[in-house]
Amino acid sequence: MIAVMEDGMKKSAAKKVVKRAAVKRAAGDAAGTHDVSAYRRLALAMPGAVEGSHMGAVDFRVDGRIFATLAYGHKGLGTLMLSPEQQAMFLAEAPEYFSAAPGGWGRMGMTLVRVDAPESVLAGALSTAFHSVLAKKSVGKKRGSKKKA
Repeated sequence: MIAVMEDGMKKSAAKKVVKRAAVKRAAGDAAGTHDVSAYRRLALAMPGAVEGSHMGAVDFRVDGRIFATLAYGHKGLGTLMLSPEQQAMFLAEAPEYFSAAPGGWGRMGMTLVRVDAPESVLAGALSTAFHSVLAKKSVGKKRGSKKKA
């Protein structure tokens, strides 16, 4: 038999609500929201950067190419499009702020950064991702610019 509390809520449902709140507090976020405004502001400060959306997640692009996202913004994380070498440097330098994205994406260099990191850390990381994507784009143009005779 399921007990019903005075307000009509079942005890089992109340326990789930309390448990979810405890998990959020343990993660350091009692309200379940994270302030991504600094990350967004710094990403959009890059020359030519625009905000878009990819598969329902906020992204930041330059010349149509994504250099950062807020796919994990609800978890307090931004995603950076880095090379595996760049990722290794960030992970070695500041493991308290950076981690590899899950699965194959992480092996390709996609890197998670805590949005509550100091602005100087976020600015440097976003700048690296921005310039990395621009460099890839210019390499692609050079390869694609050869005309067939």
